[in-house]
Amino acid sequence: MKAVAVVGGSLAGLSAARALRKQGFDGSVTIVSDETRPPYDRPPLSKSFLAGATTEGEIALLGDGEDLGAAWRTGVTATRLDPRGRRVELSDGTALAVDGLVIATGARPRRPWPRMPAGVDVLRTLDDALGLRARLVPGARLVVVGAGFIGAEVASTAHGLGVEVTVIEAAPTPLSGPLGIDIGAVVSALHADHGVRLLSGVGVAGLVGAAQIEGVELTDGRTVAADAVLLGVGVQPNVEWLTGSGLPLTGGVQCDSYGATGIPNVVAVGDCATWYDRELGAYHRIEHWTAARERGAIAVSSLLSGGTVRVEGRPPYFWSDQYGCTLQVAGHTSGAESATVEEGSVQDRDFLAVYRRGGEPVAVVALGHSRSFMRWRKQLARRAVSVPPSALSR
Repeated sequence: MKAVAVVGGSLAGLSAARALRKQGFDGSVTIVSDETRPPYDRPPLSKSFLAGATTEGEIALLGDGEDLGAAWRTGVTATRLDPRGRRVELSDGTALAVDGLVIATGARPRRPWPRMPAGVDVLRTLDDALGLRARLVPGARLVVVGAGFIGAEVASTAHGLGVEVTVIEAAPTPLSGPLGIDIGAVVSALHADHGVRLLSGVGVAGLVGAAQIEGVELTDGRTVAADAVLLGVGVQPNVEWLTGSGLPLTGGVQCDSYGATGIPNVVAVGDCATWYDRELGAYHRIEHWTAARERGAIAVSSLLSGGTVRVEGRPPYFWSDQYGCTLQVAGHTSGAESATVEEGSVQDRDFLAVYRRGGEPVAVVALGHSRSFMRWRKQLARRAVSVPPSALSR
């Protein structure tokens, strides 16, 4: 293998490029990025960077003087993969001839309406954050559509800036998907604890305003006045350019448990990839920072070895900072049969809960209790390594 292209220049792609060099690949590496900015860290975009407490330089992912010996193609996108010709065609009309390919094209926020008035934002890029930050002035009215983790973090940040915030969530219990109904209700109660209005169990019928947003119309007939709206209703994997390549694309680029696709010498990582999860017995796409950072090395090991080297990953992990509290989650909460509070109190918003299936721990969630959480996270990792795949996939 002499030439590898990494299509995607954010954390997952950058992690893969670093892994290529760390694992001894000395051929040419080309990194394709649709942004013109150098790679940056995305978690601060909804928190410290949005609040103006962190600068662009402080969220840069490339270290000072870091040299990956890579050619960067910025401001362009991949438009087609020709697996037989081993070519990646780009939006500027050029093409890359490659022996190996890392797909890391990420995902983009869903936009329920094709045309939206000014003042309606999504949050994915640094430019998105700069645009939203300009609207978050004291006294402004912000409506957040979607009470997931990004929406909750933006609501928390905006509240801290003196903005009047309303959060709208179609599900009866916010965060019930990733956390379950009981724990989801406790975490989402942080909004009310801090004076942020949460309207759950109601959807959005439309936006009010022609040139400029004026409000959000709800499915129950109410209208919530707004000077700004953030849409946080999920993301869509950027995989359209792979149509016709022969790769299965249901829910993202389908991969085995080590990032390998059905095409030799092609792997996928990050938000665009859905890896087979043996514990769940299904393909599963993880959109969190830790997976983007860690899975690049796993996929590169598979790529460079032709699939003969298989590095086991750790159970999923993510965190969310809201209203001065840090929520941490490790493992798979989905499919758990019970969730019990082992430490602290949900009433005090200071607790550690363990999720179990068949009597065995499969996930841990904590507000606070960092030391205990780390012990449980390590225990989950040891279990994932020690239990054979046949047992995990039952």
